[in-house]
Amino acid sequence: MTAGVRAVVTGIGAVTPCGLDAKTTWDAIVSGRSAIRALEGVDVSDLAVSVGGEVRGFDPLAHVSRSDSRRLDPHALYAIAAAHEAMDGVTPIDPDRFGVTVATGSGALTLTQNAVRTLDDQGPRRIPPGVVVYGGPDAAAAYLSQHYDARGASVGLSATCASGTVALGEALRTIRHGYVDAVLVVGADDCLNRVNLAVNSMLGALAPGYDDDPSGASRPFDRGRSGFVMSAGAVALLVESEDHAARRDASVLGEIVGYGVSSDAHHPTAPRPDSRGAISAMRGALDDARLTSDAVDHVNAHGTGTPLNDAMEARALREIFGDSVGSVPVTSTKSTTGHLLGAAGTLEAAVSLLSMRDGTIPPTINLDDLEFPELDVVAHEARPASVRTVLTNSFGFGGHNASLVLRTL
Repeated sequence: MTAGVRAVVTGIGAVTPCGLDAKTTWDAIVSGRSAIRALEGVDVSDLAVSVGGEVRGFDPLAHVSRSDSRRLDPHALYAIAAAHEAMDGVTPIDPDRFGVTVATGSGALTLTQNAVRTLDDQGPRRIPPGVVVYGGPDAAAAYLSQHYDARGASVGLSATCASGTVALGEALRTIRHGYVDAVLVVGADDCLNRVNLAVNSMLGALAPGYDDDPSGASRPFDRGRSGFVMSAGAVALLVESEDHAARRDASVLGEIVGYGVSSDAHHPTAPRPDSRGAISAMRGALDDARLTSDAVDHVNAHGTGTPLNDAMEARALREIFGDSVGSVPVTSTKSTTGHLLGAAGTLEAAVSLLSMRDGTIPPTINLDDLEFPELDVVAHEARPASVRTVLTNSFGFGGHNASLVLRTL
């Protein structure tokens, strides 16, 4: 490890249900304007779920060629657009010291599902040959590596809903060890299709939605919560060594100071009821940052709105913060954005950095009946606050747990 190397974030890009860029997304989140609506792009007439967070008004031709817009899966197109925003105005980076990681829970679902339909309906000769290239979870990373001449490692990374946070944590480690000067980290997913909606609904993971008020479906930490709301999109962050950022006179949004990661080794979908895995990830992040819990000014919770996750996370927070748990403001921005799955971690890291920048903690909307009164959950409206250090959590199916500590310089 290269002693004293610090990893900072210098760029953010976003394509989300809240907006097609980072500013619009942040403005909606901090204002508590829900992006959850009745689904329009997928037939849900015979499904038990009817709401979600769709990306609306996105034009892929603003970001890629017409031929690439046809070859690439929607999640990859979102990833590329978000990456372009995060890289806007960035001066050239030494190609051999520049890496790309695209984190995704599920990868090119639309592309592969359409290929199966084509095979069944029209036969093997009608399947586009590009499916073998663009159908993998590394497709967007390979595209961005070529586009930006990034010759360091370019990888697709998957840890279900913890994917984005794991990718940022591994970028921190890579920069600390001196392997690269910069890593472009993108989280991206689009699971808003009939198969994934049906399966997640049958698992009892999804909130069915409200016909008269779709925006009320995502209810983290509320007694009336009934599941998460699935969303699509991508969020990119450019992570650099502090020295490299200084050499190119880049503006710094904050530093990634700690990363903790663990596995529940418990169940395919349910978290450990004793919260051991989540506690381990949070403690690991704090230990890595060489901080104690009393240094944390705010927690951006995973807060999916599922009965099991929120209870598990509340228990973990009580264990980490002890008697001080009620003095640490907590929020779940999934109440506004829905759950972007593999992109949730990058989105919530970006939100945490912007919270520190603007001195504002976004609200958890739809929180009418808090089940965990020992927590100070910021409800309904944003709260002005001096935020220097944020703990942000991501937990996923398969028992994946990851936490980051972010801090202002």
